[in-house]
Amino acid sequence: MYMGVIVLRTFIIYGFVVLFFRMMGKREIGEISLFDIVIFMMMAEIAALSLENADKPMFHSVLPMFLLVMIQRLMAFFSLKSKKFRDAFEGKSSLIIYNDRIDDVEMKKQRYNYDDLMQQLHEKGVKAIQDVEYAILEPSGKLSVFAKESPISIGYVYLLITDGDLQNDELKRLQKTVDWLRDELSQLGYDDLNSITYCTYDQGGQWFVHLKQTN
Repeated sequence: MYMGVIVLRTFIIYGFVVLFFRMMGKREIGEISLFDIVIFMMMAEIAALSLENADKPMFHSVLPMFLLVMIQRLMAFFSLKSKKFRDAFEGKSSLIIYNDRIDDVEMKKQRYNYDDLMQQLHEKGVKAIQDVEYAILEPSGKLSVFAKESPISIGYVYLLITDGDLQNDELKRLQKTVDWLRDELSQLGYDDLNSITYCTYDQGGQWFVHLKQTN
């Protein structure tokens, strides 16, 4: 009998969850805001508690989920009406790359690191930062990349310094040493490796160096 109640509750709760999600509107995964994620997590927890506590009335679970949907719809209404409200709850987009420069200050503010940046660039089919016209970090965490019409980099791009750290594996792949890197950068006018936060060298012999920002 108890197992039958669990099975029945599972189907009913599933139906309510699907219904409530439909009421919240259609949004792509990449467009889900932090507020939406909180709503989803809370609804999932309430649904799980409803199945664990089969002796309690289902209304005790359905009502809170319904209230969460109403809160979400109310927030969505205010977001449509007010940009300030939308920015406060969903966040604003951030210009990360512009005119061959990386905004380290904004990246730090958004807790966005170079590994995240390079991963998302590669996912967009972009090899290096010098091939980007500009890139915008959206409130959802998605990086919108606008590549240059003609890529600057040639062939494979060796990432020698990222986030201020030497990439020894890339130096080995290039079959070069740290001393070689220091000499080459010194000839370009960069005597202090500690002042560099990002550095690449491509198969065409082109360098791209980005210095650390102090403010």
